[in-house]
Amino acid sequence: MYVVKSSLSDADLKTVAEALQGALVDLVDLSLVAKQVHWNVVGPRFRSVHLQLDEVVDTARLHSDTVAERASTLGVPPDGRAATVASSSGIGATPEGWIKDTDAVRALVEALAAVITRMRERVAATGDPDPVSQDIFIGITADLEKHHWMFQAENG
Repeated sequence: MYVVKSSLSDADLKTVAEALQGALVDLVDLSLVAKQVHWNVVGPRFRSVHLQLDEVVDTARLHSDTVAERASTLGVPPDGRAATVASSSGIGATPEGWIKDTDAVRALVEALAAVITRMRERVAATGDPDPVSQDIFIGITADLEKHHWMFQAENG
């Protein structure tokens, strides 16, 4: 079996691999949380929040693929299985059942904040060992912060 090898040192690869795996888990969970809320949001702002949630899903799915492919490029098998996501995500529990639009917005503000905090830690951790991965994390963080701002403005 052919194994992809990285040019990073073992220590640097360990740091970057942990950052990439953590980001993958958070992004997969963020897409699931946003979709769950998307299906259950109700209230006077249903349509605008419903559509805004799909934008978060699209962003999270796009970036999760980028992160997983970066891990594979470095010879690290990405793990996006449900059990891994459930046990490793930094996002809190998602409300079940119908979710009032203001509560839906609040849930996304909290989920995005959790992921952004962890993403910024990954930006810091990967700067020296792998600026390429760091650049990916910077781009992801910028996109998530934009969604975070927009959801905060919803309940301003």
